[in-house]
Order: sequence, then structure tokens, then C-alpha cells
Amino acid sequence: MKKIVPMLISFVAGGLMIFLGISSTRDYNMDTEYKSEFHEDYGVYALSIPTDLTFAGEKIPLSDPDVYERMDKELLVNTYWQSNGLLMFKRTAKYFPVIEPILKEKGVPEDFKYLAVIESGLTHVVSPAGATGMWQIMKPTAKERGLEVNEEVDERYHLEKSTEAACDYLLEAKERLGSWTLAAAAYNMGINGVEKQLKRQKTDNYYDLLLNAETGRYVFRIIAVKEIIENPKSYGFNLRESDLYKPIPTTTIVLDSSVEHFADFASAYDMSYKTLKYHNPWLRDHYLTNTKGKSYVIEIPKPGYRGIYQED
Repeated sequence: MKKIVPMLISFVAGGLMIFLGISSTRDYNMDTEYKSEFHEDYGVYALSIPTDLTFAGEKIPLSDPDVYERMDKELLVNTYWQSNGLLMFKRTAKYFPVIEPILKEKGVPEDFKYLAVIESGLTHVVSPAGATGMWQIMKPTAKERGLEVNEEVDERYHLEKSTEAACDYLLEAKERLGSWTLAAAAYNMGINGVEKQLKRQKTDNYYDLLLNAETGRYVFRIIAVKEIIENPKSYGFNLRESDLYKPIPTTTIVLDSSVEHFADFASAYDMSYKTLKYHNPWLRDHYLTNTKGKSYVIEIPKPGYRGIYQED
């Protein structure tokens, strides 16, 4: 679907930072004292890979040594990138309730919600190549899938609409390529790109393909994130319900006219300009021309909502 810059981490560099952080907190008189305390207080463990891993109902062939090692790598990288892992857990509680019903309605397996996690970390990011939003959609693809993209409105930032567009792409990929695993790979490499490699290498299986480094690890990253998020304690993550980010209760209004300045518009609904843009990030400027009188659905906080710590 596009070229992305993967959310990579250098495990070696991360380990070195941990090492330096620990060693700088104490003034050790003897190297042996340091080594003793280091080994008592700090440990990094190899992981046991579950033998029944699947993606969208399709089994991962872990009996293949290459597949096993690649799966092991992604589980290790994502387990020991703890800060990123905690943020993933927190954000999924907020955004999965929006994504899951759309996947179900469209007939796309629920496992694809983890594709959005590895694409963007569930944030509205823009890649150097121009891929935008939680689903990291390129501008031409967005327009092909019916999203409005211009200087005033960019529906790649609209979670519901961009999820629908991503689903349409994945459904087409599945129909053309034959499996959900290959459809996931196509989201990264493009449908034509995957088709070309299948034909060149005379196979119909993602796990038998020799691909570029990015697409070659892409599906494994999705599976690793799925496994960790669904089994947090098995990978050392401890969260309370109160730690998770909560969806903010909203209501909607229909806007079918132009807006000279959204700061005034927001004030009329007893909210700040920032709050309006927080709930409607697809509104890209401070005004809306809307000369054709198109109807837009605007989300605003429910009346009386006072934030995370409000009392019932």
C-alpha cells in the first residue's frame, strides 16, 4: 500500500542505555561488588514462543527454522521495548472499541486491528513518504478509496473513515492474493508488488517468500504485537484498568455550511479550539470553505463531561 519507516529499535543500544543507567547510580568500590549486584537486580530472559500462533485464523509454520527465528526476533524486540509496549496497551483501550466494530461489519478479521498498531502506534503520524493517520494511508490510495484529502479536510485522520478505507484495501488484497497473511503483506508492499514476487518465486505462501527486509518482517511484527497485547503478563507487562486511556464520551453535530474560524465555532459549543481539533483531527485548517454545502459530522464532548477524574 505504501512505503513506511518501521518503528525500529536497536536492542543493543537499548541494552547499553540500561547498562549505563544502572552503573551511574552507584559509586562502586570494587568491580566484583558491581557485578554481584548487577546480576542480582537485573535480568533479561529468552522467550518461549507459543506453538499455536495464528494470524487471522492462519497458522504460523514455526517448524520452519527461519520462521521460528524471525518470530523470536519480533517477540524479543517488542517485549523489551517496554515504554512502547505500555503505550500500546494504553492506546488500544481507547481506539480498539472504534476499530473492532468496523472490521466486523466489513468482514475483515479482528487481528487486523494490530496492523494499525504497528503502522502508527495508534497515533496520527505522517511518514517521510507522506503516509498519514493511524492506518498510514498514502494520498492517492485515500482518494481511490473515497476519502476527502485537501488543505482543509483530510479524512486519513478520521479514524472511522480511514479504517473503512483500510478494510476495503485489505478485502481486495485478500481476493486477489488468496490469504489474509498475504493481504497483510500487501498493505506494506502493495498488491501488485506481492503478486509479482509470488509469480517470480512460484509460491502462494508468505512464509516461503524472500522479500525486502521491511515486508519480510511485517507480518511477524503484527503477530508479535497481537501475542503480547493479548497475553501481557506472559511478557512482563503489568497494568491496572485505571492505567488505560479511556474513550472520551462525545456527541455529534452536523455541519453543512462554511466556517470562518473554528475558534469561534468551538466557543459557541463551550469548548476550546484545541478540544475541537482533538476530536476532529481531520479538520486541517482553522476555517472551512465548504462552498458546496457538504454535510460533515463533527464530534464534540458530551455536555457536562469534565475529564478523566470527573465524578458520576
